[in-house]
Amino acid sequence: MHDQTASELLGNPKYPAICYGGYRGLSRSEQPTLVELKDDMKILHAMGIRFLRTYNVQLPHAANVVKAISELKQEDPDFEMYVMLGAWIDCAGAWTDAPNHNEQDFEGNQEEIERAVALAQQHPDIVKVIAVGNEAMVHWAASYFVAPKVILQWVNHLQGLKAKGALPSDLWVTCSDNFASWGGGGNEYHNEDLNALIEAVDYVSMHTYPFHDTHYNPVFWSADVQQDAQDSTLGQGTIEQAMARALAYSQNQYAQVVKYVEAIDENKKVHIGETGWASVSDGFYGPEGSRAADEYKQALFYQGMRQWTQSSGISCFYFEAFDEPWKSAANPTDSENHFGLFKAEGEAKYALWPMVAAGTFNGLTRDGHTITNSYAGQREMLDRHVLAPNR
Repeated sequence: MHDQTASELLGNPKYPAICYGGYRGLSRSEQPTLVELKDDMKILHAMGIRFLRTYNVQLPHAANVVKAISELKQEDPDFEMYVMLGAWIDCAGAWTDAPNHNEQDFEGNQEEIERAVALAQQHPDIVKVIAVGNEAMVHWAASYFVAPKVILQWVNHLQGLKAKGALPSDLWVTCSDNFASWGGGGNEYHNEDLNALIEAVDYVSMHTYPFHDTHYNPVFWSADVQQDAQDSTLGQGTIEQAMARALAYSQNQYAQVVKYVEAIDENKKVHIGETGWASVSDGFYGPEGSRAADEYKQALFYQGMRQWTQSSGISCFYFEAFDEPWKSAANPTDSENHFGLFKAEGEAKYALWPMVAAGTFNGLTRDGHTITNSYAGQREMLDRHVLAPNR
């Protein structure tokens, strides 16, 4: 089997991508086992995924994901899976009451980059991209964000290792961040360090989340809602129109980033490092909020994003493969716990029902559970949870 390079993978519709965390429990101290990770890899491989994104190498998870893939490749020469390896970046005093965004946690960041380098050196056939930081420049990441010059420093460090032959020359280096951080939003993000970073990375990895903006910037969300205030449900057509606007919202953010990036480097590609839609929520996105969260809307967004990006030569690391209950352990109905296309126990949400019907997951299990449809496959049960976008 030909070992694909990052340049061959990114933008290639034959290699669909997804964001992956294998955590089953309420804490990341419960690390998934190698067997659990292999089961997940088999499920994702069966659905056609060939490119995974991970988030940090501080914990054993990412290294074990790579190990699981390596062992599966040894067991089956036809098994193919690649990794975009995230290296977490923090400011000084991150996750305390007094983060210092003007300084970085140099020692911690250096150790994280060294772990990423070691893993890329050990498995050059699997690790194809290193992403320096995750939403590490966007200002609402108030616990840990840094200035672009910090990301630039580590990107240049990795590019230097490539130039010296200490890393594969075809390994690509990026940073995965909010669309605004890449110049697609307000002028407060536009500066010479960002421009230098755009020139330094091999491609731009941007995030776009219309789901969150159904609360924070809802102008697109409820534009055509004409209904009786007493009516809590809505016909399919209006929901589909709202979801079409959500897709257009992401397409516009992508276009804004491309415009800014191409003004700096006309040849620099832009791909989507993260986007997704939660299926359950209380609070901002639930019945008392924008009513954005349910499996029907999630399926429409997933299908729309896949169709657009696959036909446009854009890689989309869709967020995410499986629900991760640790993300908001104290509140089981927090949207952060419900972005997966699969539930934590392995039930396939509505977006994947056609794959279940086609037998895609026959013989595969997650934690001993066969892959079955959510809502027992009964659409009328699902529909009871589908609400109108809020005005």
